[in-house]
Amino acid sequence: MSALPYLDEGALAAALPMEAAVDVLAEALLAGLDPEATPLRPAVDLPAGQLLLMPAAWGGYAGVKVATVAPGNPERGLPRIQGVYLLLDGHTLAPLAALPGIALTSLRTPAVSALAVRHLAPQDAASLLVFGTGPQAWGHVTALRAVRPLRRVTVAGRDQGRAAAFAARCRALGLAAEVATGPDGILRAVAEAGLIACCTSARTPLFPGGLVRDDAVVVAVGSHEPSAREIDGELIARATVVVEARGAALAEAGDLITPLSAGMITDGHIAGNLADLVGGGVIPGAGPGVFKSVGMAWEDLVVAAAAYRKWTASR
Repeated sequence: MSALPYLDEGALAAALPMEAAVDVLAEALLAGLDPEATPLRPAVDLPAGQLLLMPAAWGGYAGVKVATVAPGNPERGLPRIQGVYLLLDGHTLAPLAALPGIALTSLRTPAVSALAVRHLAPQDAASLLVFGTGPQAWGHVTALRAVRPLRRVTVAGRDQGRAAAFAARCRALGLAAEVATGPDGILRAVAEAGLIACCTSARTPLFPGGLVRDDAVVVAVGSHEPSAREIDGELIARATVVVEARGAALAEAGDLITPLSAGMITDGHIAGNLADLVGGGVIPGAGPGVFKSVGMAWEDLVVAAAAYRKWTASR
């Protein structure tokens, strides 16, 4: 049996740049992909964390991502989330290629956020506040820059040294960038930002939702657990809320589950899923926009399959 092709991080990036990843996700949704039809991922608790299995099938392909979440890894200098993706032929289920799980996740998650921002945010949104300094935070800078004319980035991170280094990376892209220092600096940045990306492992809300501008858009991608939250119920209650899929969000998104259980909102408060938004079925309201992502298997599959097609075509 011949060796299975492996698209490493460089091959993945070359085959599918960020803006192209946003486009292929939109194309799949417009072609009829139903996010609600994707099965929920099983999560298996392990001594060191969690094992997640994320299978999906669409458009002549099938695939599965095996992902692990190890909360203790950052202290060891290792990624908190790791994994591998196996892409299959959708008709024969024969293995076609393997892809690095971290690189795939670091591409598709911000691409999904950028797709939501493309439809929710004002065309001239130019300022971004990003919470976090890891791969997802950086991915959101590059992704949101691909869909909106970003000029200024403010970084909020627990480690000031890492936040300063992150801001320097932004400046290297030609963006004005600064670090939000102290609680007052963070609150001021929240009140000023047109776009806010929450890319953290926070268990409780990062800022008071009442501070967010009415024309701002907040994306929250850091958690997929019912008990974890990056944004509060006040923001959810006043926002136009879009999710990847209602079923996944109501099972995994603590940002929504907590205000639901507290009676602050009902499930009818969700304006629609990503397919509704892309298809024109969600109209932004008078308050902020919120896109809450938990990460879904269909996103991995669409991006992995598109990258594989481009990679094979270039050989």
